[in-house]
Amino acid sequence: MSTYAAPSAYRDSAVLTASPTELVVMLYDGIGRFLRQAVAALEADDLATASARMQRAEAIITELSVTLDHEQGGQIAGRLAEIYGFWRRHIDAARVERDPQKLLQVVRQAAEIRGAFAAIGG
Repeated sequence: MSTYAAPSAYRDSAVLTASPTELVVMLYDGIGRFLRQAVAALEADDLATASARMQRAEAIITELSVTLDHEQGGQIAGRLAEIYGFWRRHIDAARVERDPQKLLQVVRQAAEIRGAFAAIGG
């Protein structure tokens, strides 16, 4: 195995062996990581990279949104759907206004919800 393949193999193994709650935590980690990268790119006036990172975060948010189980999740699923919609609108506004603070607000909120899922997962 090459030196470059090791991190990918480790990540693949972590995903394959993770519980559903751990997978959700990983997704929230991804939102934070990609939006922090977008903030850095916006601050460096690298709009192409910022947009690409925001798109990655949006893809994760979409995945979280479409996998909500409204039947079993009830009010919690409904509330999460509202939050995800808010995040999408905030990311869109950040893109148009080139406002990293809007992205950081999403990062903070995602970190709070991530913490709740991590606590549930043990």
